[in-house]
Amino acid sequence: MQVVAAMFDWDDLRVFLAVARARKVAPAARSLGIDATTIARRLARLEKALGAELFELGVGERTLTARGQELLGHAEAAESAALAAMEDAQGQEHRLAGQVRLSVAEGFGTWVLAPGMGDFNRRHPGIRLDLITASGFLNPSKREADMAVMLARPQRGRLLVRRLGDYRLHLYASPDYLARAGRPGRAAQLRDHTLIGYVPEFIFSPELDYLDEVEAGLEATLRSTSIIMQQRMIAEGAGLGVLPDFIGRRDPALVQLMPDQVEIVRSFWLVMHGDLRKLARIAAVAQWLQERIDTLSGHRAGHSLA
Repeated sequence: MQVVAAMFDWDDLRVFLAVARARKVAPAARSLGIDATTIARRLARLEKALGAELFELGVGERTLTARGQELLGHAEAAESAALAAMEDAQGQEHRLAGQVRLSVAEGFGTWVLAPGMGDFNRRHPGIRLDLITASGFLNPSKREADMAVMLARPQRGRLLVRRLGDYRLHLYASPDYLARAGRPGRAAQLRDHTLIGYVPEFIFSPELDYLDEVEAGLEATLRSTSIIMQQRMIAEGAGLGVLPDFIGRRDPALVQLMPDQVEIVRSFWLVMHGDLRKLARIAAVAQWLQERIDTLSGHRAGHSLA
């Protein structure tokens, strides 16, 4: 982007970043605590100062123009520098404070993170931790989230990526279902059973499409986008299905099936924007996440996390 002679209010970059990340004015205004009219006025002022249109208005959303994308990189660098300067100026006593937005899968958030949230808050009362479990992962490279625990290593973006560890999945059913439908002894026999799984069109990560790994061609009869709902259907005897062991093994109403024949291994990956790596609150959350992952190793002897 060319250097322009006109001066602009640096705080307008904060408005620009909020709209670029939210893609809408209303949620950006809420996050900044100002009204939508002020947002629009300040964006117009910034565009005039830079002599460039930064957004295209689509159906209900604002998308960045080429010049807007270029400015985004500079604005994020300025934001990161400002955050780092504040951390340094405030000193160690105030470093573990502020907001961290963490994007996670619903099952992981419910069964692994939620039980440890009280401990995290006692250790770091100054950190406001937002757990986002929307369908799909928010993108740290676009600053939709500060951090994400993902099921696959991202291949692009200005990101820091670390493998947190593995988890395992097995087939589970309730005793009532097995008494009624019989207990399968081979994967091929699963075709005669009611299977529970994800809705294929709404699988937000290929790593969740694992029925075909159990037996080629298997399809779920009862389907949900929610792993929590799948777990409840299985526990209530509606059918059998694949669950992570950190869910299935914690429910005494479930029976693990064919563990020697069917075992699926997946990994958790910690992903964060590269500019945030030096922030103390980010490091504190990353350490806590690793601790929570490490608790999973105790749910199956002989299968510690790598």
